Amino acid sequence: MAGRSTEGALVCAKNYGVSNEPGETTTDPVISLRSASVARGGRTIWSDGTFDIPRGQIVAVIGPNGSGKTTMLQVLLGLIPPSAGTVTVFGQTPERGNPRIGYVPQHYSEAVGQAVRCKDLVSLSVTGTRWGMRRSASDADEVEAALQAVGAADYADSRMSVLSGGQQQRVAIAQALVGSPELLLLDEPLANLDLRNQREIVDLLAELQRSRAITILVVVHDMNPLLAHLGGSVYLLDGHAHYGSVGEVVDSDLLSHLYGTQIKVVRTAQGDLYTRSN
Repeated sequence: MAGRSTEGALVCAKNYGVSNEPGETTTDPVISLRSASVARGGRTIWSDGTFDIPRGQIVAVIGPNGSGKTTMLQVLLGLIPPSAGTVTVFGQTPERGNPRIGYVPQHYSEAVGQAVRCKDLVSLSVTGTRWGMRRSASDADEVEAALQAVGAADYADSRMSVLSGGQQQRVAIAQALVGSPELLLLDEPLANLDLRNQREIVDLLAELQRSRAITILVVVHDMNPLLAHLGGSVYLLDGHAHYGSVGEVVDSDLLSHLYGTQIKVVRTAQGDLYTRSN
């Protein structure tokens, strides 16, 4: 990431973040964890999460497969309670159906079906009725505004089955934007997209963050497409949840330990950062 320094990151990496010190925060964080743990079926998924996530940033959620990245989002959505400690969103215990949160699940198009028109999918967030057939004029305006915000207005009447992966992801984001949420959670939105579509979706998220001053959490396997826009990252390491600045997390030792393979952090002549596997 341009202009970011990684000085001091090696110390964090050598200890692998076990201090659980919060990253850079504001006095009014959007998300706070205090000694939080999550268990399912008697098995602890992750534990000892103590950090604050400040408002108005794009934050990656990273970790190896099975480390509990999706579970982290489910906790923030109020779908799974912590088994220990506390988690708060906007200063409150997470509850299902919080209108201040927009959510894009993993495998969105598979979950909603391919035969549905884009504008009908987005309208579900407005009316709550099946396929939005009872839209009022004001509802229709809100749907149109959401589709325009993500650059999907031109295919509002198209069925999901004829759209590319990038276009389907735009529709998913449009649905999550209905109601003007303050927090947007996305689970693997870049998965199965080619490099061009990954870049376009990341640019869209960055523009939404700037124009709406919202906080965006993005579960990703590869941080590279997001690095130019990240404010920090939640990382799930050795069964524990941590948060760090980009300078702390984008570190060869930490990332190599996190993913169990050698990863090198490279700074270009222009000052940009990217990671690569050796």
